[in-house]
Amino acid sequence: MSDPHDHDHHDHAEHHPHDEHAHHHHADGGPGRVETLAALCNVLFMVLVVVGISVAAVGRILEPAAVNGEAVTLVAALGLLLNIAVAWLLMHGEQTMNTRGALLHVLGDLLGSVAALVSGAVVMWTGWTTIDPLLSMLICALMLVSSLRLLREVLQALMEGVPPSLSSEQIGRVLAGIAGVASVHDLHIWILSSRRVALSAHLIVESLEQWPTVLAASRHTLAAQGITHVTLQPEPLTYPVRWLPAPEKGRRQGSP
Repeated sequence: MSDPHDHDHHDHAEHHPHDEHAHHHHADGGPGRVETLAALCNVLFMVLVVVGISVAAVGRILEPAAVNGEAVTLVAALGLLLNIAVAWLLMHGEQTMNTRGALLHVLGDLLGSVAALVSGAVVMWTGWTTIDPLLSMLICALMLVSSLRLLREVLQALMEGVPPSLSSEQIGRVLAGIAGVASVHDLHIWILSSRRVALSAHLIVESLEQWPTVLAASRHTLAAQGITHVTLQPEPLTYPVRWLPAPEKGRRQGSP
């Protein structure tokens, strides 16, 4: 997928051969976009499930139904063990928006199993069946908060926003502090996926002969900030022409 920020940089590439390998990163934005869209589908589906369970829980509060405490407890215990195993695998795997969305589903099932286990025990001991829908609504509230947090992150990635952990001003100052860099402008930072952050910028360098060294230092510095997809455009340092002021009236030319 092409990036909207590329138009500022490609038209200069032929003039600066040292910059040619700074442009190929935008071609691999497709997989990251697919991952983000999959995470969006996961989150939206989870929100729908939460709403559906909440509506059903309200109905069971208004019209209580008989609950078999022993059966609920047994099924909940088996489900709890299974969901703990799946959650452990997901938590120790690669953390992406998509896996976090899947983990959200599993955690919802896990908390549901815990709620069913508790409600089954309460029903067996007290006969109070309303505990089941009440716990369901509590779990739904917790899952809704987690879903909305992930949804905000997914939407920020889709809108190619700046990651919350980074500041354009801070990154600009870091780049400007690299030896050989006079100043930085047209700096853009955006999210490609949960693991990839992109940056494009114009660096005014003191000498184009220093560009290979400046480029290597810039990439190393940005990688330390978690930015690995980089497009940098070098520009030579130029000084503005200083026009002499017009001589004042009433003064002879050549007078001090």
